[in-house]
Amino acid sequence: MTMSDDRVAMHWLRRNFLAGRMPGDQSGQVRLQTLVILRWMAIAGQLAAVLLVHFGLGFPLPLGLCLAVIAASAWLNVFLTLRYRSATRLPDWQAAVYLAIDLAQLAVLIFLTGGLENPFALLFMAPVTISAATLSLASTALLLLQAFTYVTLLAWFHMPLPWRPGETPQLPELYVTGHWLALLLGLGFMAAYAWRVSQESRRMSAALAATQLVLARAQRLSALDGLAAAAAHELGTPLGTISLVSKELMRGKMSEQEMKEDLALLNSQAERCKDILSRLSKRPDGTDAIYSRLPLHALLDEVVAPHRDMDVAFLIEVVADDGEASEPEIWRRPEMLYGLGNFIENAADFALEEVHLAAHYDRHHVTVIITDDGPGFAPDVLEKLGEPYVTTRPRSKRASSDPESGHEGMGLGFFIGKTLLERTGATVEIGNRTDGRAGARLSMRWPRRAIEAEPAFPALAE
Repeated sequence: MTMSDDRVAMHWLRRNFLAGRMPGDQSGQVRLQTLVILRWMAIAGQLAAVLLVHFGLGFPLPLGLCLAVIAASAWLNVFLTLRYRSATRLPDWQAAVYLAIDLAQLAVLIFLTGGLENPFALLFMAPVTISAATLSLASTALLLLQAFTYVTLLAWFHMPLPWRPGETPQLPELYVTGHWLALLLGLGFMAAYAWRVSQESRRMSAALAATQLVLARAQRLSALDGLAAAAAHELGTPLGTISLVSKELMRGKMSEQEMKEDLALLNSQAERCKDILSRLSKRPDGTDAIYSRLPLHALLDEVVAPHRDMDVAFLIEVVADDGEASEPEIWRRPEMLYGLGNFIENAADFALEEVHLAAHYDRHHVTVIITDDGPGFAPDVLEKLGEPYVTTRPRSKRASSDPESGHEGMGLGFFIGKTLLERTGATVEIGNRTDGRAGARLSMRWPRRAIEAEPAFPALAE
């Protein structure tokens, strides 16, 4: 994958993230069936509570009005079920309107049954919490304001609380005030909590979608690289033969029998090229035994190659920590190439003069350490690095020379790189240098068996 390919891919991701368009993103869209089912549950609960209070406990209440309010909600559900398909996804504003209707219906029912003296007033939290978890911040704020208004009015304006005939309960005003304040605080806290959790979930889902997109693209490009290398390897011999025979034919000094033999050889080699191309077209995964594996130093060279046009020096060092261990050959996995490439590009963006890659291996582990001589990571973001949308830079230093590549950092590079490398079995540690010099330090440590390729020719290895 070339540097220009990386920039095009990341530019596409940034543009779609900032516009809120990610594959499979359904944030802000609620299925109508979900709201209908929740409303049926609320209707069943309200009906059971009203009937239990009136007939079970014998407390008089305006039964006809209460049943009428519950029936209105039921008729709304019936209308929505008949009017729309169950799989319909509601736009943000429409879902907010339906939840606002639920709040109004609940407010009327609570008004008829004692206002805030009724303990079921806490059910105001349900529509607001649903909105905070699924709808936009603006819609949630409007619903929260609506709930605040209802709770405040119901604290002092309501019909009497249903009670034993001939008795009227008198709750202290301080208690009612405390109940009102508790509801306001509860509504605010539950809305804020649900919205924050849902936002984190959406951000993580979108970032994982970006990782999957980058990984799929890297796998396609890796497959193309493998096919190109395999084609060059396997077509070399027949094409060389064709070149040699064609030169002999151009000389023209041969008998008719020799010419027929050479033409037959040309035809056979052309057929061989056709067979090779046909065989390669049926092997899209690029798992050639030779070209899908690289020595550790060659792997680092390949990862660094697309970034050598940057104005920093890259120093690569491969060290054996165990004298008896041989340098491992690593599977040429797109996750590793792209993950390391993201980290190296970030280091080069901040480095003043050089980026150092030190690879250490023994019989059990392979460790790659990337360090730069830049300012290092700020303490306030160091612990959060690797999470999506956590970044250390407002703009890349390449922005002045390349406006397209310069960008406001969104923290996706670190998240994608860390996620892809962890999929290969790496333990990723992100921090600053500990040798007394300024700069960042990233360490990736793999169990050797997780990334080492099996010998291409086991008989020779023995």
